[in-house]
Amino acid sequence: KDSQSLVWRLKLLVPFLEEIREVNSPISQNGLSCLRNLKNSLLSAKKLLKYCNFGSKIYLVSGLARLLSLLYFMLFTNKLNQALDALPYDELDISEEVKEQDIELAMDMLVVCNTNDDRNADSAIIERLAKKLEVRSVADLRVETAAIRRLIKDNGGHTTKNVRQILDLLGKFKEIAGIDEKDVLDGSVLSKSLEKYPSLHIPHEFLCPITLEIMTDPGIIATGQTYERESIQKWLDSNHWTCPKTGQTLTHLSLAPNYALRNLILQWCKKNNYELPKKDSYTVSNRSSVELQEELYSLVQDLSSSQSEVQKKAVMAIRMLSKENPDNRILIAGSGGIAPLVKLLSYLDLKVQEHVVTALLNLSIDEANKRLIAREGAIPFIIQILQDGTDEARENSAAALFSLSMLDENRVIVGSFNGVLPLVNLLRNGTIRGRKDAATALFNLCLNQGNKSRAIKAAIIPALIKLVEDRNFGMVDEALSILQLLASHHEGRNEIGQLSFIKTLVDVIQDGTPKNKECATSLLLELGLNNSSFTLAALQYGVNDHLIDIVRWGTTRAQRKANSLFQLISKYEHIP
Repeated sequence: KDSQSLVWRLKLLVPFLEEIREVNSPISQNGLSCLRNLKNSLLSAKKLLKYCNFGSKIYLVSGLARLLSLLYFMLFTNKLNQALDALPYDELDISEEVKEQDIELAMDMLVVCNTNDDRNADSAIIERLAKKLEVRSVADLRVETAAIRRLIKDNGGHTTKNVRQILDLLGKFKEIAGIDEKDVLDGSVLSKSLEKYPSLHIPHEFLCPITLEIMTDPGIIATGQTYERESIQKWLDSNHWTCPKTGQTLTHLSLAPNYALRNLILQWCKKNNYELPKKDSYTVSNRSSVELQEELYSLVQDLSSSQSEVQKKAVMAIRMLSKENPDNRILIAGSGGIAPLVKLLSYLDLKVQEHVVTALLNLSIDEANKRLIAREGAIPFIIQILQDGTDEARENSAAALFSLSMLDENRVIVGSFNGVLPLVNLLRNGTIRGRKDAATALFNLCLNQGNKSRAIKAAIIPALIKLVEDRNFGMVDEALSILQLLASHHEGRNEIGQLSFIKTLVDVIQDGTPKNKECATSLLLELGLNNSSFTLAALQYGVNDHLIDIVRWGTTRAQRKANSLFQLISKYEHIP
């Protein structure tokens, strides 16, 4: 577990190391010294991993050796983190995207784990998280499931709030991977059909790699791998172009029946008196699919009707159909539904606008639809509704801009059509839900450098500071995460670093929630790395003692940031 955790951290450094390799400008002696420290840290990590891999496993898990190995892992992790935090990123010309990976990951977790929102989590965020955490393939998900089961077992079988959030996120990862498995807590690693035949061993090649169920209708994809037809079709219908088992890109999406394997399965079932699970017949499911496509096509046609009532009913129906079912989002877009919906964004009836923008929000959860919606020119109209619509329409417009801005090119479009200012206004004056939607949209937009300047000019920083100071809004983490992004901008850094706000940060580090403390420590470190006066001010407000508590009891990320802050503080302790 410790080795896997260290390897995962090292893999996250790959984009950063690739950028360093391309640096052509001269590097100062301080920069070279920092790089040498990083190299030494990486070599130490490599040595430790080799020792764990080739050393005696029995010895490593024995009493004293286990204690020493835990200590070594902690020391090497801290050494690596300190080496990274000390690097002169500006001198090395590291892109903001690479530097801000850590903040982006934390914010994605915050959004996906928000259980107070009844809207669907954006699949693009879940995809991005799955990619960063390396839990995308069926094999990865099996390993992660087993690890979580061990975690629950070690916890005495209790499911705390944190564990429930982990289980919920794992379920979302499985959903986008096309795995239909509801009960992660079930200790069985094999299919549910085995519950009836506990002593029977089903040949591994008869099980679908996605569901781990025995296959009733095996189909072959372009890579030559075989899956249960229904399961792989769900995977392909979710806009996946890779083989779930091998990760290879598919040259085509055709499915060929594997008659030879099906015959072997039937022979084995007959010999072992095993009854194959019953499935709905192909003709019934196919007919219902055809009926649904016809219904959606008819609704899309009604969007262009000359009768306003017909249009309204069609919009409301599409809003509902696009909310829950991922397949419907693809079918609506495939039926040409996005273009007429975009035209209706300029409808004079505010309630119709509300239904339209919400339908587009639902459709935008599908990544391919994000591009289609932007291509049809929806963004300026959504920004207009954000300014002038009903409260619900403004909330959903902000949520739609958040969803669309998952794509880099859409962040540029939103910024160029002056979408940042109305989002800041909603952050300042909106409903609680509106403020949260505005915050998540602004976080995404501020990953673009040009939008950082726009947000600062729109007076976002005073609005964010107010949300940190007034904890009744319940948005401390979101506000601090955006402020950390803006702290990389020189104007933003100077505005954030007021003495009164440094004291607020120290107060949050002292008595905030674990996540509050993590975000406040991260922001203080970002400020201190660029201006020593911020670190000195925090020292005067007594941050030292609070950081000691975080190193002992804080979240993993908070501990890492606190240790880096201690390293920074050590440079100024001699100053009276």
